[in-house]
Amino acid sequence: MDTRRLQLLLALSRLGSMRAVAESHHLTTSTVSQQIAALAKETGAPLIEPEGRRVRLTPAGRRLADHAVTILAAVDAARLDLDPDAEPAGTLRVGGFATGIRVSLLPVLADLASSHPRVQVIISEYEPVEAFRLLVDDDLDLALVYDYNLAPASPDPALDTMALWSTPWGLGVRAGDATADGADLRRYADASWIVNSRNTADEDAVRTLAAMSGFTPHITHQIDSLDLVEDLILADYGVGLLPMNRPVRDGIAVLPIAEPTIIMTAYAATRRGRTNWSPLRLILDGLRPRKAALPQHDWPRQTTSSQLNRGAAPV
Repeated sequence: MDTRRLQLLLALSRLGSMRAVAESHHLTTSTVSQQIAALAKETGAPLIEPEGRRVRLTPAGRRLADHAVTILAAVDAARLDLDPDAEPAGTLRVGGFATGIRVSLLPVLADLASSHPRVQVIISEYEPVEAFRLLVDDDLDLALVYDYNLAPASPDPALDTMALWSTPWGLGVRAGDATADGADLRRYADASWIVNSRNTADEDAVRTLAAMSGFTPHITHQIDSLDLVEDLILADYGVGLLPMNRPVRDGIAVLPIAEPTIIMTAYAATRRGRTNWSPLRLILDGLRPRKAALPQHDWPRQTTSSQLNRGAAPV
């Protein structure tokens, strides 16, 4: 559908006559009439009808004129986005896990608010499985996701990922059950295990670790919030994976796991071919990968539902 013809149809809906449209676009009345007729042929519907010595839009013509407003605005926005000299502007939809948003995204947005005020960002909290699906469906522009070295993610071929930072994880147990030489997982073969309810990578890592130690884990609880995981451990309801460098409350110990170690890595994920969009490019340039593991002060001590759009955080 030719956008120039849509412009003429929209002008006709506003100006009311072929002659007025021709004058405003520096065309002949005959040319305008021919272009509207060609548009009608493209759409397969009559767009104008006679009204005395003039013409008016048919119901189909009025509906198409309404669509033309949105279509032409989108085309103009696309031209601005592709103009390397244009100021970045637009609304960026970001989804991801809480710590990734807190650690990687929010510092970038703090600078962006003053340097590029025409870029708006909408933030939603999602687990990686959810964020990947929304990104593939084009319902997100950027996803902050994570995986474990024992349970690597397999993003859709339509997506690109960039590693941001990594941090080691260990086994969270009651402090009274801790040993000085780290976690011997065989001691917990009969324990109840706690895994994430919305991301299968956590459970996959637990099952892999257990298999390497010669047992099948008894997975009982599925919890998103790390604070709630701690509550269950303190109440002797089970054991579960926790970040090694995240502060924990009294009565909890996080034991290192060796051979293999567990490493969680955070990523920025985008749809392939979209990174040249200037608002997204600004964010990606600000999400500089860390060489070191996530430090302790970057982990939240507590996470509440009021801190982000949805629920409690998995990490």
